[in-house]
Amino acid sequence: MIPLSIAETGQAQIIRKIGGSPEVKKHLENLGFNVGGEVCVVSTLGGNLIVKVKESRVAVSEELARRIMV
Repeated sequence: MIPLSIAETGQAQIIRKIGGSPEVKKHLENLGFNVGGEVCVVSTLGGNLIVKVKESRVAVSEELARRIMV
């Protein structure tokens, strides 16, 4: 398992684990990040990531991306 923040750009990944406080987990779940779901890093901009999840593109900070293990 590796954090989403260092995953390869353009390659689909399966979410294995989501870490952090219950509030962080709930926030990520509301954005569509669920264990077993597919996620793909589209690009990185100044440490932030543009991520495709559930047919939507979402921007997440590097700090949040480190909590998502793929």
